[in-house]
Amino acid sequence: MIQTKLLVIGSGPAGYSAGIYAGRAGIPPLLIEGIQPGGQLTTTTEVENFPGFPDGIDANELMDNMRKQAERFGTRILSNIVTKTDFSTQPYRVWLDDGQEIQSKAIIIATGASAKYLGLPDEQKYMGQGVSACATCDGFFYRKKVVAVVGGGDTACEEATYLAGLANKVYLVVRKPFLRASRIMQERVLNNDKIEILFETNAIGLYGENGVEGVHLIHKKGEDGEREYDLPIDGFFLAIGHHPNSELFLPWVKTDEQGYIITEGDSPRTGIPGVYAAGDVADSHYRQAIVAAAAGAKAAMEAEKYIKDHE
Repeated sequence: MIQTKLLVIGSGPAGYSAGIYAGRAGIPPLLIEGIQPGGQLTTTTEVENFPGFPDGIDANELMDNMRKQAERFGTRILSNIVTKTDFSTQPYRVWLDDGQEIQSKAIIIATGASAKYLGLPDEQKYMGQGVSACATCDGFFYRKKVVAVVGGGDTACEEATYLAGLANKVYLVVRKPFLRASRIMQERVLNNDKIEILFETNAIGLYGENGVEGVHLIHKKGEDGEREYDLPIDGFFLAIGHHPNSELFLPWVKTDEQGYIITEGDSPRTGIPGVYAAGDVADSHYRQAIVAAAAGAKAAMEAEKYIKDHE
């Protein structure tokens, strides 16, 4: 059994920032990296909008730097996966995939959210080479190019509108014969000359030699008039939603209908004394590295105060 004052679960910008701040405050935490060290930011290539890097920085390099900085201030990092939690009594208990039990006075949940994918093998093949789940993160690389956005809800319409400000042409690939987005978002898309909506259309594959060069589409799948065709594009953006990685904590923390952890006001407090949530697992709106990093810092500051008040 491992005992610690502070346990950080997750290793994205929120988790590593929590490690940096807690370590500098004299409470170096134990941090569990999880299944994707560095978080979902590592699925992109270059990050150009993180302050302090005027020429941009490779996403993996950025997260590796944050990891090293957390370790510099004493954060102990374990490459394990959390499989079970118990926040019913103090100290809080967590179990890892290798059977180890961890007991901690305070816990910061920073497990992030995972983008939903269509399940096409090509999505993984071209990840970081034309496939993205974040228009705000990667849209800049497609200035004056042609892109496709998959989805019909608010997120898809918002991303298509954002990309239309950069790209020459945006195709919005919608499975249904209508948009599910709110009226105002629909109007923005319908009134944008750069956006063309492909209703009743499914993406069934991608093609390209050194990256995405086009998408295989099928119109009216399984119906009269079914037609398959190829559409040349430079970028393929998925906007069918995100899934917060909160399942392990559902018996203890409150979540909204989508599964995002609900925190108290503008704080990272979950309602359970000494348990905090930071980053995309509690943020359905912004989903940006800089916002997650700030949330991790706030969580560490709250945890520091809680631990010192209860010592």
